[in-house]
Amino acid sequence: MCGIVGMVGSGPVNQDIYNALLLLQHRGQDATGIATAEAGGIMHVSKSSGMVREGFRTRDMRNLLGRVGLGHVRYATKGVASREEEAQPFYVNSPYGIILVHNGNLTNTRELTADMALRDRRHLNSSSDTELLLNVLAGELQSTTSAIDLDPERIFEAVARTHARIEGAYAVIAVIAGHGLLAFRDPHGIRPLILGRRTTAEGRDEWVVASESLVLENGDYEVVRDVAPGEALFITDEGELFSRQCAPESDLFPCAFEYVYLARPDSVMNGISVYESRLRMGERLAATIAKHVPLEKIDVVMPIPDSSRPAAMQVARVLGIEYREGFYKNHYVGRTFIMPGQAVRKRSVRQKLNAMSSEFQGKNVLLIDDSIVRGTTSQQIIQMARDAGASSVTFASAAPPIRFPHVYGINMPSRHELVAFGRTIPEVAEVLGCDHLVYQEVEDLKSSIIEGSEVEDLDMSCFDGRYVTGTVSEEYLAWVEGAQVS
Repeated sequence: MCGIVGMVGSGPVNQDIYNALLLLQHRGQDATGIATAEAGGIMHVSKSSGMVREGFRTRDMRNLLGRVGLGHVRYATKGVASREEEAQPFYVNSPYGIILVHNGNLTNTRELTADMALRDRRHLNSSSDTELLLNVLAGELQSTTSAIDLDPERIFEAVARTHARIEGAYAVIAVIAGHGLLAFRDPHGIRPLILGRRTTAEGRDEWVVASESLVLENGDYEVVRDVAPGEALFITDEGELFSRQCAPESDLFPCAFEYVYLARPDSVMNGISVYESRLRMGERLAATIAKHVPLEKIDVVMPIPDSSRPAAMQVARVLGIEYREGFYKNHYVGRTFIMPGQAVRKRSVRQKLNAMSSEFQGKNVLLIDDSIVRGTTSQQIIQMARDAGASSVTFASAAPPIRFPHVYGINMPSRHELVAFGRTIPEVAEVLGCDHLVYQEVEDLKSSIIEGSEVEDLDMSCFDGRYVTGTVSEEYLAWVEGAQVS
């Protein structure tokens, strides 16, 4: 999971890209980068480890000249999180000069790495799958065009050939120096990408492509549509839009975890409101809780802030139990789940949350979280509730048990890290230290997300083990587990 944005404007885009990355900060906090291109093809790049506000100084912004550009916030799932040189965007000077950002994970990186050496004769300077993807695209552009004949149809042919070579989940934005901005999405639409437009007083169209719709709304862009699975868009430096379906076969399987945790609640993705889907998760979770927990023994419902709040509100409403806020969240600490390394995540829980004893003392509490992944965060939260005086703690997850690795852009590479892997729900409850544990049902999660939309199915691989690309084998999963991010 990363956050990406690309813009074609009528004036400098550096500040607009910076503002967009601030809005996408929840999607990654390891590193950030911005690149812009001037009309003559000169590119400018600034990237840094850490968060957006700390990553760019006034001098950096002054140097980011041009009316076309892109930006990225990184959450490391491939490569090494601590290596600043693996921060995006990545650049190649041939053909034309291409700079690229990517959200997702490629699942055939071993084969592609071998191809780079034996077929493409291209050098890789990192272990990032984004650099691999960039070099595949560059190679295909080189084979379909010459120095004087670059046009949208040849660009789309290169994207089609790139689709044929790469596997996995990817939403991509690239700038081709002196020509324009290219964006495309994998044939299964696993990772999100949305197109927006605004018109200047002079009648010129300005364009944005981003991971989430909140970027468009904040910048006064109208939502044009989601980029379709397998589709590519090319926007010239002058603001002319071209599009083509570049995959011979495509279908839509958005990642369910975007709606559970990753996306901001004020975004709409694939025509589905994240906030409303989380409300529906709460409604369905409430029915499951009522089946398994004696409700007369619950005094209050509390969310684990922030992403579980809509679900917790609905659980309380449906069950007729008082809703209270028992945890205060320190918003100056980043999102725990996307921090690199288990030790860092564990240390950050108590820095991020504080239990207010007045809300817990002598009460039987029902805590609602968006999901339970490794379990260590949940353990600490449950213990904090007990230390604050709770008489009993029932814990409920708005997502089903996570029993399988996620290989499409979320850092869950090893099933052995997952607390639900190989355990029954009572066994997980014992590990977490709660009195009762309730999970959302798989079908309830699916219906909560797609209800009322045109989306018919989801990537729910971390819950049900069904990998929608059809290319993920047991051998590959074993290899991924042995090559985790450091």
